[in-house]
Amino acid sequence: MAPGRRKALLIGAVGVAAAAVGALAGLALLRSEDGSGALQSAEFTDLEGRTRRLVEWKGKVVLCNFWATWCPPCREEIPMLVALSKEMAAKGIEVVGIALDSAVKVGEFAKDYKVSYPLLVAGPNGIDLMRAAGNQVGGLPYTVFLNRQGRIVNRKLGALKEAEVRERFAKMLRA
Repeated sequence: MAPGRRKALLIGAVGVAAAAVGALAGLALLRSEDGSGALQSAEFTDLEGRTRRLVEWKGKVVLCNFWATWCPPCREEIPMLVALSKEMAAKGIEVVGIALDSAVKVGEFAKDYKVSYPLLVAGPNGIDLMRAAGNQVGGLPYTVFLNRQGRIVNRKLGALKEAEVRERFAKMLRA
């Protein structure tokens, strides 16, 4: 075989092998992604119009609740979340609401319900972000619990019960 041809075949074989390794590594990363990275890097707007990211609360245990003002189960669980956020703040726990709604409606709701924890408004990609975090059906309310490193450690589709939230917090604080 001619030296030029041999060299071309060798380069081609190395290229195919590199592509295969890259594809396998990419698939492994996709399988290991639990939505935590997408959630931590997403940008939201708070009720004052500032850009916020969940990474701000890294180092704390975070209950991240996707909700909307028009969602009856969401409305029912929010007073419990307000009470727990006040009680648990000293233990390094933060409740953050991510609304799939307009900032005006969320602001009115926050005043009516005296919501004291951070409320963020998801933009047009809010549903996609919620799905990336494990909610394939797109239902509300949807809650993810983030550990101190910002990783999703638990998910819940549907209304939360106080006992289950307390139990989850207790486990996360021990970890």
